[in-house]
Amino acid sequence: MPISRRALLTSAAGAATVIPLAGAATPYRGPLRTDPFTLGVASGDPSPDGFVLWTRLAPSPLAEDGLGGMPYRTVPVVWELAADERFRKVVRRGVAPARPDRAHSVHVELDGLAAGREFFYRFRAERWISPVGRTRTAPARWAREPELAMAFVSCSQFEHGYFTAYRRLAEDAPDLILHLGDYQYEYAPDTYNIPGGNPRDHEGPETVTLANYRQRHAQYKTDPDLQAAHAVAPWAVVWDDHETENNWADEVPEQPDPNFLARRVAAFQAYYENMPLRRASVPKGIDMQLYRRLHWGRLATFHMLDTRQYRDDQGCDDGYKDCPAASDPARTITGAEQEAWLLDGFRRSTARWDILGQQVFFGQRDNNSGPQKVLSMDSWDGYQGSRDRITRGWVDAGVRNPVVLTGDVHAHWADDLKLDWNDPTSRTVGTELVCSSITSGGDGADVASGNHSWAAWNPHLRFYNNQRGYVRTRITAESMTADFVVLPYVTRPGAAAHTRATFVIEDRVPGLHKIADNPTPGVAQRSAAPAEDTVRQETERP
Repeated sequence: MPISRRALLTSAAGAATVIPLAGAATPYRGPLRTDPFTLGVASGDPSPDGFVLWTRLAPSPLAEDGLGGMPYRTVPVVWELAADERFRKVVRRGVAPARPDRAHSVHVELDGLAAGREFFYRFRAERWISPVGRTRTAPARWAREPELAMAFVSCSQFEHGYFTAYRRLAEDAPDLILHLGDYQYEYAPDTYNIPGGNPRDHEGPETVTLANYRQRHAQYKTDPDLQAAHAVAPWAVVWDDHETENNWADEVPEQPDPNFLARRVAAFQAYYENMPLRRASVPKGIDMQLYRRLHWGRLATFHMLDTRQYRDDQGCDDGYKDCPAASDPARTITGAEQEAWLLDGFRRSTARWDILGQQVFFGQRDNNSGPQKVLSMDSWDGYQGSRDRITRGWVDAGVRNPVVLTGDVHAHWADDLKLDWNDPTSRTVGTELVCSSITSGGDGADVASGNHSWAAWNPHLRFYNNQRGYVRTRITAESMTADFVVLPYVTRPGAAAHTRATFVIEDRVPGLHKIADNPTPGVAQRSAAPAEDTVRQETERP
């Protein structure tokens, strides 16, 4: 159908909210000669009456200027939302502008939809039609939803392997996917290498400029396995460090860099452009609002945290340290405003499960069997005052079932959370589930015992495995079941997925109960002394 100038500037009343066109370039009137939907489609941040639909036009996605081969003109994009996959029952339709100053990304923020429903969506730019995505609204705020299938992932280093884990996740078809950081990596090719060499290479230099970040995001989005995972369910995303730069902390870069704040502005803009985020997250200079809540009826509340943008610099020059700064109660990993927001959320919660979606290890991991604790300064161990205030906050608020979800460390972990880390016999007050990486660190290896050697003096560490994968959960009123899914290899495509272990958290009973342990058949096993923990590839630039 022809698209008028008026249709481009306005959408149907109540249909959607789009980024305004103030200062937009002249509308594009020429033909798009090749398919612009090379980066797929996505949806995110579901609410009871809506969600965000996303795509980005890029017929040449690896173009060095970061604009994906698009002309510097605005292109009208038609979007459709349907109740069925064949689009026989279209429930909404509209037009959104793909603008060059947003890298021709499209964010359609819908509301007014029925709660707890499945929908399908697609986009059209001139004669080109995008792939179809599946999404859903959250249940009504006070609905007693019987169950939620949720999966969470982190750390997808393109160079270190193939994104088969994303494909296996897509085949599970969950209701909701959380990405907990390190969606993409900033390194130049052949800089961050795994033993035996990287099976794939990054395009372009280390990401510093807006063009660099746009190009890098586009390279990741061209992966068909990642596209499949985005298209199967709504996502809720938060970043860690590599979306900007390794181990940054607020306005402090890893290494001295007078241009870091400009780099941060570029990274934040590209992140927004390439993620299905609401307009509340549009960056404002060096700031971007990323912490937020998602409610899944009365069953679960997801508190999505940002532990990078507001933290104090890591203590004692970072790494694993015996560091006095770690116990300084004045130091923070969340910042005062986000901490207050989180504690208020605990006090107001009426959910059966309060789930923290965040980036770095929450529980204590002492790397030293002796009397002196050697801890990771990049994790919550380096900000013990923050951890104590938040843990005591959920205890004092009477949170029914607190669960912390974590990424970052390139391995599966599960641990019980204590109120007093100096007393191993103190009561358990929560649970942490840590997902391995999608690819970061390469193939890894199965750990036959399912335990890390550190568990000998950290008895709250209940599970460990060093293969790649993700965590799949089933949440009901009675329990939360977590499957630690692994792949035997990622340095070549096509691996089958396997549930390495299954744990359950029972309602009102904090802590883990193992119900299945399945060492991966036919693959090498190893003792629990992983490279990621001894050389800290996540916290020290290779």
